[in-house]
Amino acid sequence: MIQINKRLTKVSEYLNHNKLADIGSDHAYLPIYAIQNGFINKAIAGEVVKGPFLAAQHNTKIYGMTDIIEVKLGDGLEVIDDTIDVITICGMGGPLIAQIIDEGQHKLSHYPDLVLQANIHALPIRQVLQKIGYQIYDEQLIKDKKHIYEIIVAKKGEMQLDETEMKFGPILLKSKTDLFKEKWQRELESLNKIIKQLENHNDHERYHEINQQILHIKGVLK
Repeated sequence: MIQINKRLTKVSEYLNHNKLADIGSDHAYLPIYAIQNGFINKAIAGEVVKGPFLAAQHNTKIYGMTDIIEVKLGDGLEVIDDTIDVITICGMGGPLIAQIIDEGQHKLSHYPDLVLQANIHALPIRQVLQKIGYQIYDEQLIKDKKHIYEIIVAKKGEMQLDETEMKFGPILLKSKTDLFKEKWQRELESLNKIIKQLENHNDHERYHEINQQILHIKGVLK
């Protein structure tokens, strides 16, 4: 059995589908693990970089899965087809995940489920999901080593998030777990360092912008 890290294990818990497309699959760890555990039956492992593409091919061969995991070299969602009923995009920043979805939205006309795991800045993901007719069904924070990751699960549906829900996550906001508080406390510390540096400059617009962010986070953490 293949071993995968804590954040990908958490992502796999949302898989209960027939065919997965794992975008930016790297070594195809997630599809292999999900098939071994009976979460999916088959998969496409999509990779845009030649090195990880070859690594994914190598691993599917080692685990005897070349017939059920198709490793494809291609940009973003270009590797998927209508047989896919769930897509995972993990281990990237929120803006890049949002860009992949936005640029590939013509491939999502059959509305497969989306399980997205952002390293940083998940706000653009929520913006693009709302724009293209997806609704957030679950959100979760996961701490792996010292880093806190956001997982967003979305299905076909309508939503209208306000500014606070977009930034912090509609479901995460309701629970406000200890991990949620830790994540945003860290963000506050970073912003406070920035604002101290700005005090010595005349960039009043930037100072005001950062200060507003600080007040927003403090208001949510109350």
